[in-house]
Amino acid sequence: MNRHAQSAVMFLLGATLLHAGSTDLYLRYVKAGLRPLLLLSGAVLIAAAVATLWYERRGPREEHGQEEHQPEEGHEGHQPDDGHEEHQHAEPRVSWLLVLPLLALVLVAPPALGSYSAMRTGTALQQAYGYEDLPADGTLRLGVADYAGRAVYDHGKSLAGREIKVTGFVAVDRSGRPYLVRMALNCCAADAQPVKIALTGTIPPVLRPDAWLEVTGTYTPERTKDPVNDGPIPYLKVTASRPVTAPPDPYDETWNK
Repeated sequence: MNRHAQSAVMFLLGATLLHAGSTDLYLRYVKAGLRPLLLLSGAVLIAAAVATLWYERRGPREEHGQEEHQPEEGHEGHQPDDGHEEHQHAEPRVSWLLVLPLLALVLVAPPALGSYSAMRTGTALQQAYGYEDLPADGTLRLGVADYAGRAVYDHGKSLAGREIKVTGFVAVDRSGRPYLVRMALNCCAADAQPVKIALTGTIPPVLRPDAWLEVTGTYTPERTKDPVNDGPIPYLKVTASRPVTAPPDPYDETWNK
């Protein structure tokens, strides 16, 4: 691939990163906090592509100008410049296949990880260093990880007797047990791991895996173990539930707090 083709591919890659970073598309791949770095990377790639193209076009012009000022010494034994021979060679067209992943990134965005991945990966619930104080009254709106952590490691001290609302997507194991799940990211979708809450109580008669639910319920000390890694999974006693649309960022729970 020559310099012009390299510049074109770099420009397309940079434009793709800028497009993804300026929309919610990037949330399918990386966590929200990496957005500034994504935009910066796109801008740097575009600048590098423009600089490479400018340098490539400027070089032949300077060489041509130098040739015009050189005295003629005859044409016997004159050999064409090696650089001109290189430019005459046809570039392999297969190298343009590198553009296909860029088009796929924009045109065919993958769906967020859901119940299939969640039920084949052990719960990633970890004990927090501490928990923030909750409002003294009213319904508690908690994330899946927040509820699970308080229920398991804080033994539900701040949850007992309170009405709780949690939102996540539905997953069902082989025995038919339903879970409310959110996938947690450390960096990108490749390292996503699930945090799960088992549901009991007034459960909807029909649960569709990957459907998003807002569940209202109360804390129960009942627990189970994840069959994949034996990690602790707390229960939530459901009193009501309703379907909701998937959030803009399916991996981030701060929107629900």
